[in-house]
Amino acid sequence: MQRRFIPLLFLSLLPFGVPAAPAVYEHQLANGLKILVKPDHRAPILTSQVWYRIGSSYEHGGITGVSHVLEHMMFQGTKRHPSGTFSRIVAEQGGEENAFTGRDYTAYYQNLASDRLEVAFELEADRMRNLTLGKKEFAKELEVVKEERRTRTDDDPQSLVYERFSAVAYDASPYGNPVIGWASDLDQLKVEDLRAWYRLWYAPNNAILVVAGDVETEKVFELAETYFGPLKAESIAPPKTRGEPEQLGEKRLTVKAPAKEPYLLMGYKTPSAADASEPWEPYALEMLASILDGGDSARFSRDLVRGRQIAASVGASYSAFERLPGLFLFDGVPAKGHDLDDLERAIRAEIERIKREPVAESELERIRTQVVAAKVYERDELFHQAMQLGLLETIGLDWKLAETYVDHLAAVTADQIQTVAKKYLNSDRLTVAVLDPQPLDGRSRVTTPMSLGGHGNVR
Repeated sequence: MQRRFIPLLFLSLLPFGVPAAPAVYEHQLANGLKILVKPDHRAPILTSQVWYRIGSSYEHGGITGVSHVLEHMMFQGTKRHPSGTFSRIVAEQGGEENAFTGRDYTAYYQNLASDRLEVAFELEADRMRNLTLGKKEFAKELEVVKEERRTRTDDDPQSLVYERFSAVAYDASPYGNPVIGWASDLDQLKVEDLRAWYRLWYAPNNAILVVAGDVETEKVFELAETYFGPLKAESIAPPKTRGEPEQLGEKRLTVKAPAKEPYLLMGYKTPSAADASEPWEPYALEMLASILDGGDSARFSRDLVRGRQIAASVGASYSAFERLPGLFLFDGVPAKGHDLDDLERAIRAEIERIKREPVAESELERIRTQVVAAKVYERDELFHQAMQLGLLETIGLDWKLAETYVDHLAAVTADQIQTVAKKYLNSDRLTVAVLDPQPLDGRSRVTTPMSLGGHGNVR
């Protein structure tokens, strides 16, 4: 995450010579576009990102997947820049570009030499309000998305488990819908749906422009005014989101699908940084995930994989920065000679151990040092710096939280870790999904462990 400084209290955690993060500057245009600039002059490069406050959690039944399909269509051209022109221009400038859709956002980026910022602004400003959204292009991209869904979800047993698991875990939250959309909704999606979605959400007053790299702040603001300033704002009413009701008992489901090995997925309802009852809780949950699954020396790897050899793979994951309450996730594949029941019992035993015995200070200090150092090193990558700023602003949190993120993690105590484990990791908040492998019938199926860290779809 991004910070202007690292407090002296935590300098002992950092390798010698790691520089403090540079400042972030903000500005807002009259049409509502918010701009964040983070100068970093170590190399003559930059990343320019436009984040829209729109993703799958804004969608309603019947049009799920529309945000992701629109992401694809953003590369299909405007009158000024016809289909194929956008990517060709960026490539000719020696840059790279892409986009990604998540539950709470859709974002577009260009990585370029520092003297090519105007190219990115001209292209992004044009497609912010001027997409052609032709029927022929829509029909083509919709088929691309359907094939993507078949490949990444329907034919990937672990992704299929995650999709069905989410639908069961959430009773009312839109997080129960897949980012890529339900197949039946994609089948009935019309170009008119995309046009309405685009017109409403792709507006300067629903976007954040983030630039990080070898740039002059005032020049960025001037160029933004030139290219984005003339765009008209849209009248946007925040969507009404159904709150997730209290879960009243453990949920379980079995997914039967062709696969080579069984798979376990568990999730406990947890708050995000936006809605936690105590401000330190999300950071304690992140540290808890690192205690269990923070590398080869963490408990899962040490005890369940190498030690007792119950798991072939096992992981834990939690994200503090989401617009709505989410889940603390566990997943794994049992080792040979063990089954899913053995693996689930072992994971539950590790959870109970945390509740029963406070983490030793020596173990916590080791994990804290690893986590803080990893967060500090992340600022070496311009793209990640900009991404964290855009993410925080998009989900409704102040970007300044990035400056204190490391401080919050470093301040977590063993008592706080034990407290959140007792409060949130209990069976009444739990959903468990298991993959019951079926014969492959000669079909090739993907069985590599999925990443718990992100479930958005990248173009």
